[in-house]
Amino acid sequence: MTSSDIRMAYLAAAILAAGCSRPGAAGEKPAASGDSDRVVADSAQRTRFKIERIDSSRFSPTILTTGTVAFSADLSTQVLAPISGPVSRLLVAPGTHVRAGQPMATVVSSDFAAAVAGFGKAQAVWRNTRKIVELDEQLFANDALARRELDQARTDLAGAEADRDAALAQLRTLGVEEAAVQAIRDGKQAGPLEATIRAPIDGEVVERMINPGQLLQAGTTLCFTVADFSTVWVMANVFERDIRAVRRGERVAILTDASPDTLSGGVDYIAALVDPSTKATSVRVVVPNRRELLKRDMLVQVVIYSAAVRVGLLVPVAAVLRDDENLPYLFVARTDGSFGRRRIELGGRIGARYEVTDGLAAGERVVVDGAVFLQTMGAQ
Repeated sequence: MTSSDIRMAYLAAAILAAGCSRPGAAGEKPAASGDSDRVVADSAQRTRFKIERIDSSRFSPTILTTGTVAFSADLSTQVLAPISGPVSRLLVAPGTHVRAGQPMATVVSSDFAAAVAGFGKAQAVWRNTRKIVELDEQLFANDALARRELDQARTDLAGAEADRDAALAQLRTLGVEEAAVQAIRDGKQAGPLEATIRAPIDGEVVERMINPGQLLQAGTTLCFTVADFSTVWVMANVFERDIRAVRRGERVAILTDASPDTLSGGVDYIAALVDPSTKATSVRVVVPNRRELLKRDMLVQVVIYSAAVRVGLLVPVAAVLRDDENLPYLFVARTDGSFGRRRIELGGRIGARYEVTDGLAAGERVVVDGAVFLQTMGAQ
């Protein structure tokens, strides 16, 4: 199926959906009385019609719907402030490509100063405790110290070492440069110390939510959004009548005016819940984003090629007409040579045909070309 064919199929399905969304239409059934508006045509007029016998056939349905583009949660993240305090410098702007670990902004904070002081104290205690252990080991070797006292000193050293490592980890969590950390460990002056907000993943800075001087709250303030556009998610809306035909891994085509070509993807997840407002089930489609043409929140057309095989009645698209209430019908050929207008219910579109779910029986003959002429004759 070409991109043009898919677009025509989508438009036809949209008209169908509009008709089915009319108040009260969802629960209506075709008239049980069968044909109505009988139309009689003479032999000359019948030459204008093409009639086809409709028998049951096997097919794989195609689901046409819409979807919204979203960042892949596996390749995007929001960056939170790791520490409280005012922003001192912004190092990146929206549109900047960053690598994991790259500095994005710096923050001056009293919490940061307290962390530096805490590490200094923990390191001093560790050094002092280590000297005590070294002295006690010498005393024990000369039988001047009990084993119990040496073991206690070694236990104190282990605790001091754990406190030092925890304080060091706290510094690194706050984004301190490794060179500054090493300077602090060596007891040197590290210069003006600032906490650094770093990129957690590779990607592009798509949002910046902070400004210089803005006061940040640790673990609460959103600072940036970083995303990798190479792959995106399309969240498609699939309704009850079609959801049974959708399976994980099935092939999907994405159409948008932003791209002259059809983009390909695959069904990755089918939600377990139905949206209470739309009564649709969300289906997640993973799409390689060639040239990064798909943008977040973009509305796209989605074509899901189901692998499930059904047996049903398929009629050509040209055979289906619509009445003043936008309800579908077709003309069925009778044995006496006349034609009856028959209300039907449609399923999905499969190529150049519609599935008829109700109102038509296998073996009946349908006008597949020239139905518009019959419609005109019936209106006279």
